[in-house]
Amino acid sequence: MGTVEYIQHHLTNNSIGEGFWTLNLDTIVVSALLGALIIFVSARLGKQLETGTPGGFQNFVESILDFVATNVRDAFPGHNPLIAPLALTIFVWVWLMNFMDLIPVDLLPYLFQLITGDPHAYLKVVPTTDLNTTLGMAFVVFALILYYNIKIKGVWGFSKMFLFHPFGKFFIPFNVVMTLIEEVSKPLSLALRLFGNMFAGELVFLLIALIGGTMAVGAAALFWAPLQIVLDLGWLIFHLLVITLQAFIFMVLTIVYLGMAHDEGH
Repeated sequence: MGTVEYIQHHLTNNSIGEGFWTLNLDTIVVSALLGALIIFVSARLGKQLETGTPGGFQNFVESILDFVATNVRDAFPGHNPLIAPLALTIFVWVWLMNFMDLIPVDLLPYLFQLITGDPHAYLKVVPTTDLNTTLGMAFVVFALILYYNIKIKGVWGFSKMFLFHPFGKFFIPFNVVMTLIEEVSKPLSLALRLFGNMFAGELVFLLIALIGGTMAVGAAALFWAPLQIVLDLGWLIFHLLVITLQAFIFMVLTIVYLGMAHDEGH
């Protein structure tokens, strides 16, 4: 398999269907398994809570809860019992999906090929490198933004935001266009920022893997193999910061956008 074919193979989803009805099975399965992992761990931890001297894992989970709660208090006006659980779910789930990028790029696809018996089977294990995943999450957030805008402001109050913002009543056509662009940019910015960063990170891991696969032949391995290890370790450490930052940004923007929807004066 050549360099181009290797990269294309790793960036191709295991899919069924055609056109709009294409289902990326690997994205769906991995996302669902990670979601189930969150539910399982949360349920187990809820049954084993310690009030006196909690263990290290409970302390770790409580630190995440405090971190999310602090961001909700700082960025969200008023009170809505949905916001904190939503923010926590987004942060943890997105982080776990991003974390799949830190698993060696050939490991899970190779194991999947052994299990299926198909040496050419596709398996793309990072759900957030699939634009369908990030757009799906972004549109759910956008649906909540629309819902709370209408619920808090009313239909007329929400309509006035399009008609009279930002230039006043004499520029209604411009206001509608500008506000529509502003609102549509919210889900697009959420989805494309996360997808772009994770796709680029995955591509860098593939390029580093190629150093050991195509260049480390014979005596050249004495130079290229150690270089691959150093580059892989360096990028892994840096990418650990990237995946955390991207999960944090998605969470914070969700809180901010929903906060704006709750602001009657916005």
